[in-house]
Amino acid sequence: MALRTPEGAALLDELRSYDPSQELATATRLRRTHPAALVSAALGQARLRQRAVAKFGAEDAYRMFFTPNGVEQATRTSVATHRARRFAEAGGVQSVADLCCGIGGDAIAFARAGIRVLAVDRDPLTAEVARANATALGLADLIEVRCADVTEVDTSAYDAVFVDPARRGGRGRIFDPEAYSPPLSWATGAALRAPRAALKIAPGIPHEAIPERAEAEWISDGGDVKEAVLWFGEGFTAGSYRATVLPAGAALWSAAPLPAPPVGPVGRYLYEPDGAVIRAHLVADVVARCDGRLIDGTIAYVTSDRPYVSPYASGYEITDQLPFHMKKLKALLREREVGVLTVKKRGSAVEPEELRRRMKLRGPNAATVFLTRVAGAPTMLIGHPLAGPPAEERSPTGC
Repeated sequence: MALRTPEGAALLDELRSYDPSQELATATRLRRTHPAALVSAALGQARLRQRAVAKFGAEDAYRMFFTPNGVEQATRTSVATHRARRFAEAGGVQSVADLCCGIGGDAIAFARAGIRVLAVDRDPLTAEVARANATALGLADLIEVRCADVTEVDTSAYDAVFVDPARRGGRGRIFDPEAYSPPLSWATGAALRAPRAALKIAPGIPHEAIPERAEAEWISDGGDVKEAVLWFGEGFTAGSYRATVLPAGAALWSAAPLPAPPVGPVGRYLYEPDGAVIRAHLVADVVARCDGRLIDGTIAYVTSDRPYVSPYASGYEITDQLPFHMKKLKALLREREVGVLTVKKRGSAVEPEELRRRMKLRGPNAATVFLTRVAGAPTMLIGHPLAGPPAEERSPTGC
């Protein structure tokens, strides 16, 4: 890999803060003193490193190497670190077989948790990039990279198995778990043969597709649901559901599906559960914690008559409840001199940008409008976010 030579490394250092909008001028200048192929490769890698900062942080991203698919599909460091910590806390995990390792994001997190890693990928370039990253971050002694078909790798010598099947094809995302590469059924079989295992899957997986012997966890980071993980073996509870909210590290947990929460009128406060809580079907837990209810049996908005501050839900104080009507909303916002409007919706076909355009906002004040249904009727709820940082809440079970 030419970029790993002293000349390539110096060129990448020079391009660390380059402006992509000036790429032509930068390339012309660099080609006066470097081979054209090396300059082209360095510019491509510099672009990928800039994109990778959001997932890996600047300190790691500017030392690592990437492919376009690798940046797109890699696990962000915060999530990989959380997963490695769960393996470490399960006890007895000193080695893990990381199957479908990609560019090595999870392998790096495992190694940094003190776990020895066999990282396997069938694509030669991807495997070479993973090997380069282990070396660049000083983890080569803990990470063995192997280019092979994961279905042919013997993992019996390892304390745990981690599988991250490919969920993208030539036409984009793959939603059928049996169309993953390798299929979910194969990955589940590999997991059940190991003392402990974790399978990374798409967060939209239907609950009925989750194997009975798995603990299912949905993970969000910064308010966005990033992935779901199926855990197997010692230290994990088959049939349970978990929602983990990062960076707080807070987790809701239930040993079995929760009963449907009550439904009732809109109170003074409205709560928008974190996406991981919704995906894990644990909204009823949030309802119980805030002494609340749903505003509609089909909508994941929780309402209560008391303030509730938590990492599991964003809270708002509601000032107005109106039947859906564009002109009435426009008049109210004009009366209150609202110039900044946050639009949230569940159960409404209205597009937020279109609504903002039609409101012709003007004024120094801000507001939030929820386009939703209350007891089946199209409704507008207007309010503002509750102040205060999220409290560190955890499940009463301690999980």
